[in-house]
Amino acid sequence: MGSLPENELKSSHSKRKRFSLRNLNYKQQRILIIVSFSAIPLLLLLTFSYLPLMNMVYYSFHKWNGISPTMTFVGLENYTQIFTRPEYFAVFTVSLYYFFATFIQMGLALYFATILTFNVRFKNFFKGVLFFPYLLNGVAIGFIFLFFFRPDGTLDAILGLVGLGEYAQLWLGNPDLINISLAGTSVWRYMGFNFIIFLGAIQSISGDIYEAADIDGANSWHKFRYIILPSIRRIVELNLILAVSGAISVFEIPYIMTGGANGSATFVIQTVDTAFKFNKVGLASAMGIVLLIIVIFITLLQRFLFKEKEA
Repeated sequence: MGSLPENELKSSHSKRKRFSLRNLNYKQQRILIIVSFSAIPLLLLLTFSYLPLMNMVYYSFHKWNGISPTMTFVGLENYTQIFTRPEYFAVFTVSLYYFFATFIQMGLALYFATILTFNVRFKNFFKGVLFFPYLLNGVAIGFIFLFFFRPDGTLDAILGLVGLGEYAQLWLGNPDLINISLAGTSVWRYMGFNFIIFLGAIQSISGDIYEAADIDGANSWHKFRYIILPSIRRIVELNLILAVSGAISVFEIPYIMTGGANGSATFVIQTVDTAFKFNKVGLASAMGIVLLIIVIFITLLQRFLFKEKEA
């Protein structure tokens, strides 16, 4: 084969040079780098978040068992069924247990974060102990607490050792106690997350402020009330929003430990059962959309209340 003419070689070389990154100015290079690094995360986000959401919205207007290749369009019938049958919203009363447990969880996390910010013996050990449960798999925690709460299990054995054996109960069999037990497990499971967030926020406060407070004669309570709490207020609000949203959409712990039995079913468990146990994927999709709207509404309401408080 013959070689390319000299003018074609020059033209090809000039084109390669024209599209070289070094020929772009700083702004163009910055845009190109941002787009290149954002392309894959955006593609994953669209594939695994927004596309399933759009499919769920589509399914919610149809009657479908999840297996049949055909769907029946029913319009708003699924949503009407959700809002007219009280059993679908009755399970939200279970979320109240987790809602109140949220404040206990955040209070304990804030307390330990404040204590372990200052000079305490073995504080690194205690930090690890408090954060460790959050690192565990939720399924493993569910099985651990199944042994903890079972009859003649760990909790009953501890009560017997301290002379309180008569208070042993069917912790996961009594409808009056089962949600309290599960909410207590949730406190232990997620307190480490709030603890580490609070700890990082408190440690970001300058030590000079504490020194000035010591000179003015402030005690530990004064430091917490007038220095720590105002400084981490934004973090407290953020954690509260996340915790309340999680209390509404709780699923992992009650599903693993009880499967929703004895009055422990949450709205998410009911949604999963509707889809995969009763093969009503269209109705379950509508329930998922309703839960998403409720979570968004409560999040916006909390932000509005916090904003009003600042004013």
